[in-house]
Amino acid sequence: MSGLGIGIPKKKFSWSYSKLKNFLTCAYRYKAIDVDKRYKEDFSGEALAWGKQVHTAFEERIRDGKPFPVGMEYFEPAALRLLAVPGKIMVEQQLCIKADLSPTAWNDWTNGWFRAIADYLAISDKVALAIDYKTGKVIEDPIQLSLLGECIFAHYPEVQAVRCEYWWLKDDAVTREVYYRTRRQDTWKKVFPDLIKLRTAHDTGAFPPTPGGLCKKWCIVKDCPHHGKG
Repeated sequence: MSGLGIGIPKKKFSWSYSKLKNFLTCAYRYKAIDVDKRYKEDFSGEALAWGKQVHTAFEERIRDGKPFPVGMEYFEPAALRLLAVPGKIMVEQQLCIKADLSPTAWNDWTNGWFRAIADYLAISDKVALAIDYKTGKVIEDPIQLSLLGECIFAHYPEVQAVRCEYWWLKDDAVTREVYYRTRRQDTWKKVFPDLIKLRTAHDTGAFPPTPGGLCKKWCIVKDCPHHGKG
């Protein structure tokens, strides 16, 4: 599948869905943290540490057969369900695509355009199942799932349909969407308007702030004129 008209910006950039979300929240904050790297977010919180531990535990259980550590044994039924899925099973699959939507290596820093990771991926003939483990509260976000599906379609040309799921482990809930190779344009039509805004900002260097409720207590970008206000 060729590109859908997004082109390559004058100033080359790569992106992830989290960076796009950061940009849409506040372009000034995005530039300070993700582009200029003048500020660094603190990811040392207890909830984030727990999330990393859970991801590692599932990875080692599925790939290596290593038992869950003490306190996580209740995840075993979920792991058994994953191990019973037919087909080739993979964990922590790093998937990268170029701007023309063709596949490339994760560490292709020259041509790599978008990157996504499948915590769990099973491929059986023309069908794939991709799962993203979540340890926080349930937040519906099908766009991120659809972009993961796009990476799978690019890297596995035999796959015609992808079922992508969030597993909300805290609430024992599942959010799922099914994507079809014949409907790939549906995903990009939804993403392109915001992605073009991101590309234009990189081309022009214009990253205006978006003042809001987060400015008063939660934003770490202290040189923003709106910091501490709102």
